[in-house]
Amino acid sequence: MIKDSKILIHNGKQYIPDLQNAVIKAPFRGKPVISFAKVDEKELVDLCPLRAINANPVSIDLGKCSLCGECAFAFPEKIQFTQEYKISSNKRENLIVFEGENKEIEIDENILRPEIRAVFSKSLKLRQVSAGGDNSCEIELGACGNANFDMGRYGIEFTASPRHSDGIVVTGPITENMAEPLRIAYDAIPEPKIFILCGVDAISGGIFADSKALDRSILNDIKVDLFIPGNPSHPLTIINGILDLTRGKILSNYII
Repeated sequence: MIKDSKILIHNGKQYIPDLQNAVIKAPFRGKPVISFAKVDEKELVDLCPLRAINANPVSIDLGKCSLCGECAFAFPEKIQFTQEYKISSNKRENLIVFEGENKEIEIDENILRPEIRAVFSKSLKLRQVSAGGDNSCEIELGACGNANFDMGRYGIEFTASPRHSDGIVVTGPITENMAEPLRIAYDAIPEPKIFILCGVDAISGGIFADSKALDRSILNDIKVDLFIPGNPSHPLTIINGILDLTRGKILSNYII
């Protein structure tokens, strides 16, 4: 009982009234900030098992980063992780954060397909496909519809069949055994449709990137409409990414 009370006091009100301006407390890690402090860049690069860090200039690729925070623990004067959860983009290169850079990670309007906003701005039905996922991103996607986050208020819901969907949300690194089922599910969705990669495993393969058990060839044929970083992705990252994609920053406060 005492433990439960402490959790309630720490978390406060469970229902989040405004998902676009919610504040997440530490130890959540979001967008990193990289200073110009001089460190041993080779040691810093070698520290990351997912090869998310590059040198000269120092950068962190959120499409590969597991947000473990080891780099910030080892080099606190160089790297700090903020609680900024709006880190999704429709452009893969936008997920790379460089030292001294403080710009937002956002949707690139220049490459956004116009039919996405025209068709899906008020209602979006998604089919989730776990392509070899570890169930972490899958759990967070499920949490998006619970009483805390309630993304259904924006008309965003998951469906049981791809034939009833407007798009696919992929989790997992896309294993060889799931490559064909993923393609079948994608082909079953009527046009126009969107394709979303959720979590670092889906975006880059994550820790399994070099595994021969993967078959990511489908990504050579299909344009990815949204990259949602995280390991796993936080519900606020997921929901805000989808809202920015389908409605933009001006319209995304509209509630169905």
